[in-house]
Amino acid sequence: MAPTTMASSATSVAPFQGLKSTNGLPVSHHSSSSGFGNVSNGGRIRCIQVWPIEGIKKFETLSYLPLLSTDELLKQIDYLIRMNWIPCLEFSKVGFIYHENARSLGYYDGHYWTMWKLPMFGCTDATQVYAELDKAKKAYPDAYIRILSFDNIRQVQCIMFITYKPLGCEETGGN
Repeated sequence: MAPTTMASSATSVAPFQGLKSTNGLPVSHHSSSSGFGNVSNGGRIRCIQVWPIEGIKKFETLSYLPLLSTDELLKQIDYLIRMNWIPCLEFSKVGFIYHENARSLGYYDGHYWTMWKLPMFGCTDATQVYAELDKAKKAYPDAYIRILSFDNIRQVQCIMFITYKPLGCEETGGN
């Protein structure tokens, strides 16, 4: 008896049929009096304006949002601790990257900031990081301070965001 082969429907792939129409998707009908005009991402969710585009420097993650409140900051720190990332604080008087020492492509001054103490290995509470942030603010009131975190398994930096901007700088609105 000769072996027979059977065509498996699991290995066949349907050919690409093109993009589907968005006519069937729900559309939001908000009034333009909300201040957003006709801004939309094409779905049910409307875009929000988060920060002026002129005169204010942008930094890392979350920099397009107003500075975080204490509760919001503690939630962000708690998230990185729950992810088993190691928190660390850094500070800089300049706070952004710039060209000064070299003009070659890909080289920028200001990538690396001064570390505030060592990374907080073994930190289990967001208030520990916040207490160190307060100490750094008191020691360097005219410096930018950011929180970053490292994943010691993958050996990468996971997140970095500004937590303090000095008073009077243009990024805080000149306060």
